Amino acid sequence: MPKQPTTLQPIIERGLLVGAQLKNQPARFNLADSLAELARLAETAGVTVVDELTQMIERPNPATYIGSGKLNEMVQLVKAEDIQVVLFDDELSPRQQREMEKAINDDNVKVLDRTALILDIFAQHAHTREGALQVELAQYEYRLPRLTRAWTHLARQAGGRAGGASGGVGVRGPGETQLEIDRREIGRKIAFLKRELEHVRTHREQHRSRRRQSHLPLVALVGYTNAGKSTLLNALSSAEVLAADQLFATLDPTTRRLTLPGGRDALITDTVGFIQKLPTELIAAFRATLEEILEADLILHVVDASHGNVVEQAETVGEVLAGLGAADIPMLVALNKCDLLPGGDIPPALRAVFPAGVAISALTGQGLPQLRERIEETLLDIMSPIEVLIPYQEGELLDLFHRVGVVMRQEHRAAGTLLSGRLPKSVVGRFRAYETGSVGRETRRPEGL
Repeated sequence: MPKQPTTLQPIIERGLLVGAQLKNQPARFNLADSLAELARLAETAGVTVVDELTQMIERPNPATYIGSGKLNEMVQLVKAEDIQVVLFDDELSPRQQREMEKAINDDNVKVLDRTALILDIFAQHAHTREGALQVELAQYEYRLPRLTRAWTHLARQAGGRAGGASGGVGVRGPGETQLEIDRREIGRKIAFLKRELEHVRTHREQHRSRRRQSHLPLVALVGYTNAGKSTLLNALSSAEVLAADQLFATLDPTTRRLTLPGGRDALITDTVGFIQKLPTELIAAFRATLEEILEADLILHVVDASHGNVVEQAETVGEVLAGLGAADIPMLVALNKCDLLPGGDIPPALRAVFPAGVAISALTGQGLPQLRERIEETLLDIMSPIEVLIPYQEGELLDLFHRVGVVMRQEHRAAGTLLSGRLPKSVVGRFRAYETGSVGRETRRPEGL
């Protein structure tokens, strides 16, 4: 029976990074920047990078990804530098992984790709049952076609994980019968995990339904990993979410109440950070969690303004959002970590890319009052203007308008209370029967907005 996937223990291993740039196919991140990010991922997973190997290629070698000359160079480096983990910047096919393991010919050396590394980091940082189930499912689906050589890198006991995540010690070249037994067992485990996640998904939908009944607007924090989303959530809502200077420091979604300058409340939720080449297994497994974004009235895109690849990172986030179907949701950009910029100011070139972005520092508090105001203004703008005459016997509707809407004018008349203002689109339908046909579109905002 195959052992289950698991996470790394805090054991430092010596790693070699390998990256290839395709000729005549410009990538969003250049090779040096992509490998620098891979090094950060390796550091997060407990791997010390001691060297790197790069190559320009026309197309990946179907057998070994890199060319035969670079493969020989890689094997020599592994021996000379006492390398224990070889990390590729792109996803390897099962065949490519097997062929390189054969070339190295050392069972103590693991060949892993970026996907395996990210899966491992996610497994370390998933602390809820839902998160652990999602990561375990993604690990199994990734491992299934690679059973001929189970890598030990993900095979150390994590301990205490929901869903029993553990993982992957194996031997080279098991017999076909054992391989088929392993495949069937993993297939059963995948089916089980999908059923469990469906139960979790049902529970999450019930939670969303209760949240909708509050009619509070929802703001979803999104951003590239390590952009400062958790620090911003803590600063805006007095939450106590782990905020660390490492990739994927937090994984499980957190929702808190946010009080706006005008006194009204909104909900703000943090979601998993994005990264270039995000494994498709993770996007699929975390679909239920990422759907929190689709429920949002406003997306608050947190951008690390101090990062050298700020534009590329923002484009990556936009691409993932579009893939989720969230491209049409109103978005506000927060240009974070301005305290790390000279004078704390956004450079003109970056301001040209994000002309409406709000310059902030979630760490020092710079710009947070302005950000709160912009959140409130944006939420107001996306509410529906409406004028209604509510009969006096419909006191519940009158209370609802005051509680979740913005009242710009109120008059008491013989037939009821005339209210003009704005309402969240989710509740407008309950007031349609009492519309006057004259929508108040005053340009002035109520006090505090």
